[in-house]
Amino acid sequence: MRRALAITVTLGLLAAPLAVEAQPVGRMYRIGLLGASPPSAPPRRWDALLQGLRELGYVEGRNLTVEYRYSEGTGERLPDLAATLS
Repeated sequence: MRRALAITVTLGLLAAPLAVEAQPVGRMYRIGLLGASPPSAPPRRWDALLQGLRELGYVEGRNLTVEYRYSEGTGERLPDLAATLS
């Protein structure tokens, strides 16, 4: 009896991680948005872009990651910032 209980508990502990394993997430897409200076609120055009992506099924945090980079007022740094996104 004691042996059967020990085996049952052991098998239950070994199987537990399999039961709580999350379903695999589909492909995660990543886009980068470059701006000249950090705004106090995201530009309306970015909001419109993200809304359009949502309508197509791309939801930030679920299957889409958006990375923002700002050049602090000068466009000269934009190529370097774009390279950090790849």
